[in-house]
Amino acid sequence: MDEIGSDLRQLSEVDRLVHEPARLMILMVLYLVQAADFTFLTNVTELTDGNLSSHLSKLDAAGYVEIEKGYAGKKPRTTVQLTDAGRRAVDDYRQTMGKALENLKA
Repeated sequence: MDEIGSDLRQLSEVDRLVHEPARLMILMVLYLVQAADFTFLTNVTELTDGNLSSHLSKLDAAGYVEIEKGYAGKKPRTTVQLTDAGRRAVDDYRQTMGKALENLKA
């Protein structure tokens, strides 16, 4: 029984900032591409502009993403990319979840 508790306690080590479904989706998209603009992220994640903006702000504050605001011609453009810390956070999340799920095999 102690082994089961130990396996489940691994889940408490999961970064809750990463674990939130919308943020996890954003991070996974950014993990696969070098950078993405705001419009691309709204289309892929199907989040509203406000919701995406809110989640990006939290990820930015944690140092997981870098947000660059600029212009493409006269149109405003926001580009987002994963930082090294963000990439490590995703890798750590995958490892922790993988171990926890692997250990739950019957």
